[in-house]
Amino acid sequence: MTETGSTAGRGEVGQAEVVEQLHALGVKPGGVLIVHVSFRAARPIEGGPLGLIEALRSALGPKGTLVMPSWTENDDDPFDPASTPVSADLGTVADLFWRQPGVRRGRHCFAFAAAGPKARGIVSGPRPVPPHIPDSAIGRVHALDGQVLLLGVGHDADTMLHLAESMADVPYRLMRHYTELRRGKPVRVAYGENDHCCARFALADDWLREEGLQAEGPVANTHARLARAKDIVELTVERLADDPLLFLHPESELCEECNEARSSIG
Repeated sequence: MTETGSTAGRGEVGQAEVVEQLHALGVKPGGVLIVHVSFRAARPIEGGPLGLIEALRSALGPKGTLVMPSWTENDDDPFDPASTPVSADLGTVADLFWRQPGVRRGRHCFAFAAAGPKARGIVSGPRPVPPHIPDSAIGRVHALDGQVLLLGVGHDADTMLHLAESMADVPYRLMRHYTELRRGKPVRVAYGENDHCCARFALADDWLREEGLQAEGPVANTHARLARAKDIVELTVERLADDPLLFLHPESELCEECNEARSSIG
């Protein structure tokens, strides 16, 4: 989720207007909302990235829970929830969010961060392996009937689709590793993850639009998508039942990650 984009010709959008846009899109006060965001696409916003976080929390209200990814790209050092920065591709907003007062962050390298009444239950628990199983933060957002907001990014950044792959029991795995402390010493642990280049996650746009299950519109200076987690997962699991390799590029397209995933089958 690389942050790109120029601010030339854009006007700063006030926090109150962002809140109005989020409500017009369908964000539910009191609900659970997981957000993937490119601030470069959305800016300029009153108050900068923190202003956007404040607007998201205002749109949800005091009874709502805001969730963002908070994992690290550093697989070779043990994860410290109090100091390890998020993966660079998650962007500025995600890296600022977990540092704010009252925000809870998971204690393992596949962490999410959350603020609100349901935050503890969402981010707590042992390390999920692979990362996006039902007993994980993303699985708990799904179970709580949360919404998914894609702000300036597409479904290629939508972690909920990895949950759908897990629930559909897709047959491919890429070998990954993380590092944890055991008796004070770092130990590298290998695992298999349902992963690939994720470009074909964009297919979810068509599925959700065809069923009228995705709201779209402007938020700040960018395009936003909003859908129920359960709708995303249900439609995706149905399609993966028909074609478990649906998200992998054909071999002829020479996508290294997808071909590696394909070669793991069997």
